[in-house]
Amino acid sequence: MTAFSSGTVASSGDKMRGRTTNTIKTDGKKRYSSDKPISEEVIASVRTVLLQWFEGNQRTLPWRNGYHPYEVWISEIMLQQTQVKTMLPYFHRWMKRFPTVRDVAEAREEEILKLWEGLGYYSRAKNIHRAAAEIMKTHGGTFPENYADILALPGIGRYTAGAVSSIAFNRDRPVVDGNVERIFARFFNLDTPVKDGDNPAFIWRMAGEMIPEGHARPFNQALMELGATICLPRKPACGKCPVSSWCASHRLGITKERPVARKRKGIVPVEVAVGVLFHEGKVLIQKRLPSGLMPGLWEFPGGKILPGESPEAALEREFYEELELRVRCRESLTLIRHSYTSFKVALHAFSCEPAFPGQAFVLHSAVEARWVEPGEFKDYAFPAANRKLIRTILQE
Repeated sequence: MTAFSSGTVASSGDKMRGRTTNTIKTDGKKRYSSDKPISEEVIASVRTVLLQWFEGNQRTLPWRNGYHPYEVWISEIMLQQTQVKTMLPYFHRWMKRFPTVRDVAEAREEEILKLWEGLGYYSRAKNIHRAAAEIMKTHGGTFPENYADILALPGIGRYTAGAVSSIAFNRDRPVVDGNVERIFARFFNLDTPVKDGDNPAFIWRMAGEMIPEGHARPFNQALMELGATICLPRKPACGKCPVSSWCASHRLGITKERPVARKRKGIVPVEVAVGVLFHEGKVLIQKRLPSGLMPGLWEFPGGKILPGESPEAALEREFYEELELRVRCRESLTLIRHSYTSFKVALHAFSCEPAFPGQAFVLHSAVEARWVEPGEFKDYAFPAANRKLIRTILQE
């Protein structure tokens, strides 16, 4: 990891929090400095400017109205891998249905997942449910204030614990999300990916050292707000940035080259066949296993198409392997394409009918299966690609 600051970088011998720093050196490719890249004076200036900027530019967000710990917690979990504009409708619906921790703890998992449907990463919702039960059991329904107690809750790691501790309780705990990583990669001109080497430790350390004592709530939010509105991934608005005069990559004119990108893993294509099995006006759906991909969601039976196998043959095979049902494909309904983080699905959907009347299904790849009317689909949580298929079914 290589880090340095621009502008008021101290010369060798200047003291910074008990250590010395070296003047920046360049060889045309690499730039070097010590692990203490900015002076106390710069840190003080950045703190002041960021706090002033946040006070005048912060977005009006519902959890900022009182900073209630429960609301801050839910907002932080929902915002993982999700933009604010996307999560806000979910947040409002969630708070209307579950205004307290007790409401979450007493809800059925099915309802939790249904309310979460569309946000993805469903393990987050399951962990909220588990954590709410733990808060009721161990903390009497009151969200814990102690950092270790927050960290001990299901689904809460270092980032979320720091975010809730600092934002809800104004405790001096650092937070490092993707926004903060991007800001620091540019501010300190990290010339390797933020997740590589000692970069994570460096970023967390600096995020902690830069917090003005007693002002973690506004300062941490200022950093995240800066990343979400100004220091953007592709088109950073450096002309509007309150700390650009101290930003190393801005001074060098290489802001768009930071953060250094990691080599991307290839997106794996997956061909899948699923069947909408109609019988006496109802459709068969099954509930996924509690482990693995998208656990606990409902889906239409089916599975991967093997090499050299037609979608129809794959579907008939999957129905028998999963449910011991013999079916016949009637017609193609649609071809749905949907992308996930590491793979993209081509979902071949068919309407089907039982090959023999009176067959009973036997579960091999699901925890439950049931016949439902199409109008009841809205009561169940489905993966995104299945929800696209449902729209086609209802239109038909």
